[in-house]
Amino acid sequence: MGYSQPVNYAQLLFPDFTLILCGYLVCRYTALNRTVWDQVESLVYYFLFPVLLFQSIVKSPLDLGEASSLIGAGLLMGVIGIALAYSLPHLPWIGARIDRREHAASAQVAFRFNSFIALALADRLAGPQGLLLIAVLIGVCVPLFNVGAVWPMARHAQRGFLRELLRNPLIIGTASGLLANLLGFRIPVWLEPTITRIGAASLALGLMAAGAGMQLGTLARAKTLAVSVLGIRHLLLPLVALGLSRLFRLDSVQTTVLLCFSALPTASSCYVLAARMGYNGSYVAGLVTLSTVLGMASLPFALGVLR
Repeated sequence: MGYSQPVNYAQLLFPDFTLILCGYLVCRYTALNRTVWDQVESLVYYFLFPVLLFQSIVKSPLDLGEASSLIGAGLLMGVIGIALAYSLPHLPWIGARIDRREHAASAQVAFRFNSFIALALADRLAGPQGLLLIAVLIGVCVPLFNVGAVWPMARHAQRGFLRELLRNPLIIGTASGLLANLLGFRIPVWLEPTITRIGAASLALGLMAAGAGMQLGTLARAKTLAVSVLGIRHLLLPLVALGLSRLFRLDSVQTTVLLCFSALPTASSCYVLAARMGYNGSYVAGLVTLSTVLGMASLPFALGVLR
């Protein structure tokens, strides 16, 4: 492949990481502080983003049989990621150095993913087909990953996670999009420009919101745990994805989408979930921030070197 390929991917990723940096700087150094970005995150998460997912799935006819190999590879990769994360306290050489409570809150960082960055990249890497495939992957993996994230913390929470999963706007947007696609529904021509602009706004604001949520400072303690979960997220999962793409005999576009999916930064909402369930949210926020930075290396690694 040569040296130029990773550089090209790094250039491709640059605009998205520039938006993340803009969000960070605007939040830290202007009057548009954290309280503003909390509202932006809610707008993107509950309205703009589900509309984008719905549109991405509806606008192209979907052959579930054709996408079944990618769906199978994505789900198996997710199960492997969850298993690796859960196993950390039981490993003989590092388990003794990991606090079980910190691990319960942080395990999710190893396998959850930033959907905003996923959608922004898929469109540029593989066009409308890539956007459709990543939307389908998000749809089938979000329920699995949310269960995987909540389960270790559930013994300290008084709320049923099944109810939370059923109310998840990403699941609602994806499920309704899949149903509409399979029933042959298409967005009316007169409505398309509005829906397209909502989608574009969701990507830009979502990336900036990811930057606004970044914070470091609490990672000095529990370094073993931090290195372990981030190592799974940014090194092991891309290698797993490469093996699965060959095992499932994925075509070039599906392989690109799976590798992109495997190397994404973790979900920016990890720290919200941890804090809401009574755990150390600031530590998880530090992991999310570091994961966002590491994504600048792991995405070119997966898409340029491995591919």
